[in-house]
Amino acid sequence: SQDEDGNILSDEDIAAEADTFMFEGHDTTASGLAWLFYNLAGHPEYQERCRQEVRELLAGRDTEDLEWEDLSRLPFTTMCIKESLRLHPPVTAVSRRCTEDVALRDGRVIPKGVICLMSIYGTHHNPELWPDPEVGTCGSGDVPVAVVGTAGNCIGQSFAMAEMKVVTALTLSRFLLRRDPARPPPR
Repeated sequence: SQDEDGNILSDEDIAAEADTFMFEGHDTTASGLAWLFYNLAGHPEYQERCRQEVRELLAGRDTEDLEWEDLSRLPFTTMCIKESLRLHPPVTAVSRRCTEDVALRDGRVIPKGVICLMSIYGTHHNPELWPDPEVGTCGSGDVPVAVVGTAGNCIGQSFAMAEMKVVTALTLSRFLLRRDPARPPPR
């Protein structure tokens, strides 16, 4: 196998890529789900809206009958997932090598070949972009998430989002989530 520049990949490189595809996504999805459930437990009104959305979608069908096509019919649940990912991104930063010179708005140029570090957490908590960045806005109807749909994004992102929707639908159809006030999350 070769990388995008035509360089031959070693067995170690191939093993690292396989590890990324098979295992790395599980940690980020699990982290995303843990924070989603924590956030929904703290906002019972959002939790109930998600639960009701799932019930209406299934309309008497068993949760085991959830279909791939059903996942696009969970807009409020999707907003809550995205907002939870904004508040608590499983990946807090990414780095990319510039493949060409990049002109910034202020006239400065980032030369081709420079590695740039982008703070996902910093973007998601920037008060210039979010009026109150520490407060969830699940019900606002406008929940963009930085870097979603951009070049160089996680190849498994669509699968992870589908997985989160399925797990959320199955969980909320069976359980009521509550926070344990005696055990706040570590800071």
